Amino acid sequence: MLLLYRCLTNFLFPLFVIFSYLRVIFKKEDKFRFKEKIFPSEFRANRNSINKLFWFHAASIGEVLSILPLIEKINLKNKNIDFLITTVTLSSANLLERKLKKYNNINHRFFPLDVNHLSEHFLNVWKPDLICFVDSEIWPNILFKIKEKKIPLALLNGRITKKTLKKWKNFPNFARRVFNNFDLCLASSKESQNNLSQLQVRNLNYVGNLKFSVKNKMETLDAENKKILNNFKAWCAVSTHEGEELFALKTHLEIKKEYNKILTIIIPRHISRVSDIKKLSDRYNLQSQILNNEDKVNSNTEIVIVNSFGSVSKYFSYCKNIFVGKSLIKKLELVGGQNPIEAAKIGCQIFHGPYIYNFKEVYELLKNYSISEVVNNEKEMSAKIIKNFKKPKDKNQEQINLLDTYGEKILEDTINELSKLSQL
Repeated sequence: MLLLYRCLTNFLFPLFVIFSYLRVIFKKEDKFRFKEKIFPSEFRANRNSINKLFWFHAASIGEVLSILPLIEKINLKNKNIDFLITTVTLSSANLLERKLKKYNNINHRFFPLDVNHLSEHFLNVWKPDLICFVDSEIWPNILFKIKEKKIPLALLNGRITKKTLKKWKNFPNFARRVFNNFDLCLASSKESQNNLSQLQVRNLNYVGNLKFSVKNKMETLDAENKKILNNFKAWCAVSTHEGEELFALKTHLEIKKEYNKILTIIIPRHISRVSDIKKLSDRYNLQSQILNNEDKVNSNTEIVIVNSFGSVSKYFSYCKNIFVGKSLIKKLELVGGQNPIEAAKIGCQIFHGPYIYNFKEVYELLKNYSISEVVNNEKEMSAKIIKNFKKPKDKNQEQINLLDTYGEKILEDTINELSKLSQL
């Protein structure tokens, strides 16, 4: 099976190259740096040759944010370590460009295509002493190359769904060989731990979801926007998918029966849909505004539709009530749920629909702490928000401290596990 996979990836390599160039045209790749994925040997390591190198691979923004506290903590413990972070997406690269400016020992590169000769070149160029893959990033060619070179390899916050497990079970021998390349596996949930155990993963443990360790920067709205919002009762629907904006608008209309000055902030999962959401708002005769990054909120606006990345936390820090999307759409039942941890750690009350498969254990934990609640329709949602509007608006500091302490323990336990593979 491995031989077939290698032949197939080698055969398709020219198509991968063409596809990469096409993605540049459509602005889905960095026009200068995309070649890192297909010519990794040309992009030499920028590191202190005396120091050890720890390589972390995280596909996109959520995974990147989950490992930054870990890297920062290791960096504080040991100054003789350099770090390499690889990602796949353009948005994650842009995030890291901002985050890594203050560090001179952390490099970012794009992850090379999983073609055998590229994997060989990449490992020869960087020569890492420890490698950590994050979440569900499983690339057979490079994993087997890492094993050949006897480099310690860990899977952090490993996530294997039932659907993914079923696919791997179609090739049981190959799956066992692939996952046995890992010297350590830390699962992101009890369910993933159980699924990974069925793949006969070695040295498997569960210490908690690493995303709880993310340190949230309490961004705030600028003074002018905050002054305008202070005239309203405000709530936020975040990571919404098609169909959930209608739910948010209907909730808005229900709340409006009780509070005339009500502001609903909608932050869609895909901002390419903002125009469609505005048209939907217009259909309900609601005063709406597409808000770009530096825009000011209009004083007569009822619906704010956020049209920018990376600005979510400043709305969390202002709004007390947050609905997290991808949870009301029946057809997404088996892939439902978005990450509620950031909003919870800022002290917000979380609401979500019944379809939260991707973050089931996270929501169960938040429910046990009385942080999250399920809603099924706009009547339930509006009633809960109206009830909360009548409470003091101060953030729940006890909730924040509780989740920070929980995240810190996960961080320490993860470092202790990694210390068994390499001296940190």
